[in-house]
Amino acid sequence: MVWLAAGAAAGAYATVKARHAAYRLSVPGMVDQAAALGTGWREFAGEMATGMASREAQLKTHLLDPPQATPARRPALESDHPKDHGTS
Repeated sequence: MVWLAAGAAAGAYATVKARHAAYRLSVPGMVDQAAALGTGWREFAGEMATGMASREAQLKTHLLDPPQATPARRPALESDHPKDHGTS
């Protein structure tokens, strides 16, 4: 009985997969795939344009208005640190 149920499930799965494959290879399926590809490409191109514009604005801001340089820190002098007065 278990093998019968397993065979029926495998047959149903194979039938569904075969129908999907046949649809993808038919003319309406090819049209749908081409439309989906076009939609995906337009979405990708839009995101790229948005990202490029954002990065271009960042670069313009950085190049035309560079951040102010921070003053250099002076090196610590020996007098800044307490000396170890222990015996050596």
